[in-house]
Formats: sequence, structure tokens, C-alpha cells
Amino acid sequence: MKRPFSATVWKEGQWYVAQCLDIDIASQGDTEEEALSNLKEALELHLEPPLATRPAEIRIIEVEVGAA
Repeated sequence: MKRPFSATVWKEGQWYVAQCLDIDIASQGDTEEEALSNLKEALELHLEPPLATRPAEIRIIEVEVGAA
């Protein structure tokens, strides 16, 4: 499944910086195209479903709520 994301690119010193406007992720590259390609890869890695290395251990915690 593909999903569009908005991004902006600007030059900062010798680097081009690409930042996703929808999710707080940024990347950089020598060219605008490289910065956008690196941003795309970073987004794909960020949105990749987690792979459990062991079964999850569910725990219950209690939290005090309201004034005592």
C-alpha cells in the first residue's frame, strides 16, 4: 500500500535537508533528489511494522488518578 506524504527541501550549508511535514522525520543528502530518496527510506523504516523477537509480556500497572 502506498500513502502520500508532504515534504519540504532546503539547502543548509553543503547539505540538502528533506523534512516530512506529516511525521516529524528528516533526512539529508548531497542533492535534493538524494535528500528526498533518503527521506523516503527513513519513512519506510519508521512505518515498518515491528517484528517481535520474543512473545510480548503484558503487565498491568495501577496509577493514582485525581486528588487524594
